[in-house]
Amino acid sequence: MNDSELVEETIVFVKETLKGAEGGHDWFHVQRVFNNTLLLAKEENVNILVVSLAALLHDIADPKFHNGDESIGPQRAKDFLNSLNVEGKTSKHVIDIIKNMSFKNSLDKNRKSFNSKELKVVQDADRLDAIGAIGIARAFNYGGYKNRELYNPDIAPNLNMTKEAYKKSKAPTINHFYEKLLLLKDKMNTTTGKKIAKQRHQVMLDYLEQFYKEWNGQL
Repeated sequence: MNDSELVEETIVFVKETLKGAEGGHDWFHVQRVFNNTLLLAKEENVNILVVSLAALLHDIADPKFHNGDESIGPQRAKDFLNSLNVEGKTSKHVIDIIKNMSFKNSLDKNRKSFNSKELKVVQDADRLDAIGAIGIARAFNYGGYKNRELYNPDIAPNLNMTKEAYKKSKAPTINHFYEKLLLLKDKMNTTTGKKIAKQRHQVMLDYLEQFYKEWNGQL
């Protein structure tokens, strides 16, 4: 099976696996991250097969939909790649990316770090989908899924969260902007990612300004 066929088989697998998934973490999210990955990869010297497979499989079993279990996604991805007889070195790199790309892992100061050019590309591609207009939509979609408040002026954002506190948070969706989304611009790795993130960051700032005006009854 050549690289193109591997990618096509993976797309079929992910589409089927994520049928009925929460709207911010469904096949269309994965498709956007995959497209972002290919866009960013044009300016980076990376293994295209590795970044493609990692982008497609990164949310195959998001921990927040599996009681916080971070082992299910990487294992499911590994089993699938093994079923396609993907080269061991390639499979390991893809799994390492999946294990290390999440924002919450950056909150774990004791975590052993893994890094690669491919990780940086896929991580940026995923983070781009968490900000801007679609990022706003995804945040409120997930907040609704979890029955969270839109905003509560009495609950301040926690700007010093540990990984465990982040995973357990039930804060209003607006708090999530300050606890994650507005921090992503300065965490981008690639030149193209940084450029796109800057524009999408401004979209969120403009949105928040308008949100507070409407919340406070300002014309």
